[in-house]
Amino acid sequence: MSGSVYKLRCPHCHHGLRVRNSVAMHPLLRSTYLQCTNVGCGATFRGQMEITHSMSPSGCPNPEIDLPLADAAIRQAAIERENSKQMDIDDLLQDDAVQGEQV
Repeated sequence: MSGSVYKLRCPHCHHGLRVRNSVAMHPLLRSTYLQCTNVGCGATFRGQMEITHSMSPSGCPNPEIDLPLADAAIRQAAIERENSKQMDIDDLLQDDAVQGEQV
């Protein structure tokens, strides 16, 4: 999973956790083995990552997988959270124009 960022924290020292390994248990479930990034702590954990709902339907659905669609409120909250992280292209273009005028 290159490029993925897990924002899990060690419950002991609060440093980041890294996924050292994972094992597929089912198409919707993986067991994960985690390690604290703080060398002084060194804690290791086992956890699970589970797919529980679809946020949007697949363009090529697997007939063997039957996931419920997340409630509308959950989907809307995810959209709003994602939109708050995205930069507005108009703002970027305006910033570039202002910087060009200052040169």
